Amino acid sequence: VQLQASGGGLVQGKDSLTLSCAASGFTFSNYVMGWFRQVPGKEREFVASITQRHIHTYYANSVEGRPTISRDDAENTVRLHMNILRPEESAIYYCAAGKGPGVAEEEEFDFWGQGTQVTVSS
Repeated sequence: VQLQASGGGLVQGKDSLTLSCAASGFTFSNYVMGWFRQVPGKEREFVASITQRHIHTYYANSVEGRPTISRDDAENTVRLHMNILRPEESAIYYCAAGKGPGVAEEEEFDFWGQGTQVTVSS
């Protein structure tokens, strides 16, 4: 199993960014896909998730409608587009896969990628 996140980097505050996660080694379409983030010294937190067959998407209250999560089951890829990024959202962003039914709890996700660093300058 491999989840390879990419697309991170240094951006200016209020800019947008799209993160991608390429999955392999499991049946991607059968899994809930999620994005989490972690600031050094803090707990990892949920950002967004999307259920199998694109039926539902979920977002953390803290991101206030700015992100869009999407999946492409043909390409085994999940993406997170973030608008109007804030400096406090600088973190390592992780993609994860779980069988459900949980969609926002870390313990519900079985597979995790290495993460991609996002740094938002003020």
